[in-house]
Amino acid sequence: MHNHFGNLPSLRRPRLLVRAARIGAEEFHRNIHLPRLLGHSDLSDGVKILDQLSGLERNIEQSRKEGELSYSISQHVDVLAALLAELSFQQIKEKGLHQVAQPEMV
Repeated sequence: MHNHFGNLPSLRRPRLLVRAARIGAEEFHRNIHLPRLLGHSDLSDGVKILDQLSGLERNIEQSRKEGELSYSISQHVDVLAALLAELSFQQIKEKGLHQVAQPEMV
């Protein structure tokens, strides 16, 4: 199993993007948002979902850095929000905690 929780602090994204993603993560609903973002509705494998979201976010970040016309800030916020929410969900699930602090991103 990958350690997704340890990788998150190493992400360097613009503060405004992260702030918007944190707000979006509060309104995140797995059953609605994950199928739209990932194109499937299998929500049983949390590690696979985190891998897919991480890969998607890396591709979008690369587009942002390269200034590609296809870059969409709204899509970037959506994917980052999903990633934050899913990380929190998986952390709660793994540790059996009721509340987990929001992962730090700068």
